[in-house]
Amino acid sequence: MKIKAFIKRHKEPILYIIFGGLTTLVNFVCFWAFNSLLGRDRYLISNIIAWLFAVAFAYVTNKLWVFESKKFDFRTSVREISEFIAARLFSLAVEEGGLWLFVDKLGFGEFSITVFKAEITGELIAKLILAVIVVILNYIFSKFIIFAKKQK
Repeated sequence: MKIKAFIKRHKEPILYIIFGGLTTLVNFVCFWAFNSLLGRDRYLISNIIAWLFAVAFAYVTNKLWVFESKKFDFRTSVREISEFIAARLFSLAVEEGGLWLFVDKLGFGEFSITVFKAEITGELIAKLILAVIVVILNYIFSKFIIFAKKQK
């Protein structure tokens, strides 16, 4: 029973971690695919394309399951979507700036490692480091601004 009580008490952060992990997976798979398709020198473009897929996935999962926003009227939807995209654009700017710093200035773009016959590029390692920062920023924005329960 202690586990059930813990899950019930911490449902929102647990769901955020689960869906945040899935969102990160969507982002990383898309980044890897587009980075492979477009070339490693176009990593910032690959990141933006991956971001678009991840934001669409994250909005739906955050609204419906994590923060359980039950309002679907036009005004609420426009506000939530606008704030969600604005917050995500901010975290995208943090990620893009961080990628540029790590890859172009700190030399992460000059190496890759092979693990189980899969190449892990410096760009992907930099993206992983920045993902932690972005997830924290996105949770704060979603919890306290976008899907905050409004007091009457």
